[in-house]
Amino acid sequence: MTQQSLDNNKAIVVFSGGQDSTTCLFWAKKHFENVELVTFAYGQRHDTEIEVAKRIAQEQHVKHHILDMSLLSQLTPNALTQHDMDIEVGDDGIPNTFVPARNLLFLSFAGALAYQTNTKNIITGVCETDFSGYPDCRDSFIKSMNVTLSLSMDKDFVIHTPLMWLDKKATWALSDELGALDYIRYNTLTCYNGIVGEGCGECPACELRANGLNTYLAEKGVN
Repeated sequence: MTQQSLDNNKAIVVFSGGQDSTTCLFWAKKHFENVELVTFAYGQRHDTEIEVAKRIAQEQHVKHHILDMSLLSQLTPNALTQHDMDIEVGDDGIPNTFVPARNLLFLSFAGALAYQTNTKNIITGVCETDFSGYPDCRDSFIKSMNVTLSLSMDKDFVIHTPLMWLDKKATWALSDELGALDYIRYNTLTCYNGIVGEGCGECPACELRANGLNTYLAEKGVN
């Protein structure tokens, strides 16, 4: 019996509602006919992240899957999963915002969903240029994961990482090319303190995002 081949016109975006994954959403819509989103509920520090992801999915008219991954926060408590705020966000070495095995598990479950929906393409917004010390954002990990997923399910998946070699300035430039800069600027959630849009302006995520945006706008001659 011939095995059904995956649909190359379908894509699933691993989606948090942040700058990077929303840029990937618009990139996916440009390159594929049928795009769906998958968001993982893993006990994030801010439930707002799930609500932002839902709202963006609705506004962009794409099917949205939300999968329960709450066990992850029980196994790996860190600064992004502690609601009592007793773990400070830092950036020395591997930061305490690192969630061990997060991308490993996310891509595994995205692959299982892709298998069930006959989807060839899986898109994630990881980036080695601005990877903040997260080992599971490296290109070598993604390549190994692509092989592992394909072997584990005997399917020819393709994991796309359109932001892998972009710094934040270049990521903003890509969003502008996609006609989505203002949408992403004002509607996504990157801030560790749960403030939508331009955020608190003080946490490491906000600083990285703002520096990239300001550099890009300055080079464009926009105030």
